[in-house]
Amino acid sequence: MKINIYSTSSNAKSVFTLPKYFSEPINLKLLAQVLHVYRAHQHIGFSKTKTRGEVSLTTAKWYRQKGTGRARHGAKSAPLFVGGGIAHGPKGLKRKLTIPAKMRIKARNVALSLKAKNKKITGAVKIGDVKKTKDAAKFIEKIIKGEKLDRKKVKFTLVLSSKNVKTGRNFRNIPKVNVVRFEDLNAFLVYFGGQIIFDKEVFIVKKIKK
Repeated sequence: MKINIYSTSSNAKSVFTLPKYFSEPINLKLLAQVLHVYRAHQHIGFSKTKTRGEVSLTTAKWYRQKGTGRARHGAKSAPLFVGGGIAHGPKGLKRKLTIPAKMRIKARNVALSLKAKNKKITGAVKIGDVKKTKDAAKFIEKIIKGEKLDRKKVKFTLVLSSKNVKTGRNFRNIPKVNVVRFEDLNAFLVYFGGQIIFDKEVFIVKKIKK
């Protein structure tokens, strides 16, 4: 699988052959399972209602048992009454879903393979030479023109090596550009990341795990 490599310091464009892990067999069931876990982690929490034992009401019997002609009732905290507790309401418990590291890595590689198959991966050289947001914006514009992307719809995920991680600050102020270290890259960021731009140093310094 080959991708286009763009230089930040010139108009030069070259071709780079991706590692074999970008040709991972497409396992959509695994990818869906891992994406479900990442989505679950994004929940801050769930709502919780008070039971009849938690509402702030007296537990004294509302009125006498006999002689009123009305139905028999006890405390006003019963779910039957307005202001009473809620029966079978949400408990506020959050399920903690986990997934093994090997499955996470495998799903990330599947997501990368899907992106490569759909021509949604490009590369960048000399990314460390970008010193200003203005220069970063020009580089993004160069990729938009070179890959013939729709400027209004496209979004980017810039994957940086540890060597060039500080350069990411110059890209963060650009709309629709997400910056992530390669070590933090996961299936969710890849799958929903739009066009993926890889710092070529990633392939030199790091070997993508199987």
